[in-house]
Amino acid sequence: MKKVNIAKGEELSASQMLSNRTDSDFDEVDRAVKEIIEDVRKRGDEAVYYYMHKFGGPTKEQMGPLRVSDEEIQAAYDSCEPEVISAFEKAAENIRSFHRHQLTSTWSYTEGNDIMLGQLIRPIKNVGVYIPGGTAAYPSSVFMNVIPAKIAGCPRIVMMTPAGKDGKISKYILAAARIAGASEIYKAGGAQGIAALAYGTESVKKVNKITGPGSAYVARSKKYVFGAVDIDMIAGPSEITIVADKTANPSYLAADMLSQAEHDVMASAVLITDDQEIADRTEAEVRKQLQILDRKEIAEKSVENNAAIFVTEDLDSAFIIANDIAPEHLELEIEDPEKYLDKVEYCGAVLLGSYSPEPLGDYIAGPNHTLPTSGTAKFASPLGVYDFLTRSSIIKYSREDLETVKDDIVVMSDKEGLTAHGNAIKIRFGELEGYEAE
Repeated sequence: MKKVNIAKGEELSASQMLSNRTDSDFDEVDRAVKEIIEDVRKRGDEAVYYYMHKFGGPTKEQMGPLRVSDEEIQAAYDSCEPEVISAFEKAAENIRSFHRHQLTSTWSYTEGNDIMLGQLIRPIKNVGVYIPGGTAAYPSSVFMNVIPAKIAGCPRIVMMTPAGKDGKISKYILAAARIAGASEIYKAGGAQGIAALAYGTESVKKVNKITGPGSAYVARSKKYVFGAVDIDMIAGPSEITIVADKTANPSYLAADMLSQAEHDVMASAVLITDDQEIADRTEAEVRKQLQILDRKEIAEKSVENNAAIFVTEDLDSAFIIANDIAPEHLELEIEDPEKYLDKVEYCGAVLLGSYSPEPLGDYIAGPNHTLPTSGTAKFASPLGVYDFLTRSSIIKYSREDLETVKDDIVVMSDKEGLTAHGNAIKIRFGELEGYEAE
């Protein structure tokens, strides 16, 4: 992996050394995605079954109906080990507790004689949640997507997740869906699953918004259907950036870097430290810990291609680099990390101290783990209850209140060349030239 000393004043050069992905990197994926989506729009369920099998999944006969029955969901829940259900329930409750703080409701205030202004807050009625599955199962993503929608009050929460080669969905995914409160579950993944949610099929009624993580094909599909539906974000590969000082434990730092590297060969793990010894020892620990990973091959490629250690002159420089990267996860493994929060500008989640590792946020702490990636934390935020709500403005004026601003409205509409706007004001006060009211 890269290990580079960054001089004072050269901090912004650091992020340029990391692998940057552009739209052109996905040209081949985009071509395939568009073809699949258009086919699903035309052929519905048949196209979904076709692509599921084409890409290594079960046949139509093995899958059976796309929708998972209530009996299957209950059987999956009942077959889970007690310790798994206990962990799931604890995680779900923590996630509910955190996200309840994000809930907002309709509000308004009054001004003048009879002016009322405010916002009408309503839940999105039909929400689609995509959950990766097949060879890997992520029940934690079920909680992070379904629970905020449930708290928002969405009446229909549709979960889309691919079945394994046996035509079944992981029992842990189904158990998590039962605990979280998904309304419907369908056995389809990839671009075909996103298309079914966005446009509907014989089995799947279309939704208004799609959230959830997935492969490059899922992410690009979400980008392609945006406009027909809303989406949460176009998430890229997982990322972690760690700011560490001399008090940090190199074995912890290496373990946390590898916790992201094992996700994907495109995942990014970055350490920024003002201590050369910490940098050297962490690099050695990464090599050592790689040897004991179940997903060693994936993590090794991720480290080789996308990991980096930057050594800075001080922590101020470290934070300049971290903010420029704007990572999905930012760990502060430094002395008194709370004191440095005001230096954090952009990240999906910030984890403070040696005992707040990234997996804590992924699974059980409560804040959402669906986070902006690829530098989008500079303008985007974690998934939350607010993503499942619509906001409509409320405006009410009396005749007297409108009269106090009518001339200003006419002036502004005239300057924009929109005279009909002005006419809509003038007619209410008998001031529309050339027009006589009946």
